[in-house]
Amino acid sequence: MRAVDSLRMRAARALEMLDRAVERVLAWDERALEVLASSPYMRLLSFPLLVATYVGYGYVWAALALALVIFGTPQDHKNVLIGLSVTICVILAGQLIKGVVARPRPVFVRRGFHHQFLSSSSFPSNHTAMAFAMAYLVARLYPAWYNILLLYLLAFLIGLSRVYLREHYPLDVLGGAALGTYLAHGLLPWLSRCVG
Repeated sequence: MRAVDSLRMRAARALEMLDRAVERVLAWDERALEVLASSPYMRLLSFPLLVATYVGYGYVWAALALALVIFGTPQDHKNVLIGLSVTICVILAGQLIKGVVARPRPVFVRRGFHHQFLSSSSFPSNHTAMAFAMAYLVARLYPAWYNILLLYLLAFLIGLSRVYLREHYPLDVLGGAALGTYLAHGLLPWLSRCVG
């Protein structure tokens, strides 16, 4: 009986410590959002960041896929199928995680003609997940240095824009980047075999 009570007390202390650690991390996340979103230096990038968030809606990826379908080789057509499959998986996984975590979004501040978001859940950032998934795929399938530089810079700006516009906390963006990269990395070998 004493061993069970001792174990319960240790478990309770461990959970209490974990709870305090999570509270500190979330408090840091909120402070980081405030610093980034209200920075005068970030205001200088206001227009490019607004454009980046709209690019993150998928217009660039759709245009790139369309160009590859129209002007590309049979291998490019296979790569488009891989990209479409990864897109579907990233969106489904992101929405599933959003439903489970259900972290509320930051307080929205309207900037220009930008509108409120579609989902009230914040973690992870699907914009960022898609941007990093596509950057990873392009880096692997079209490994020229300028492709890698351009798409990872774009992915970074999309993620940064989501924090600047107060649509996500910084940890939402980091979680989205990790999710997109992880899924693209994990699915690419299997999808490459499937499209043959």
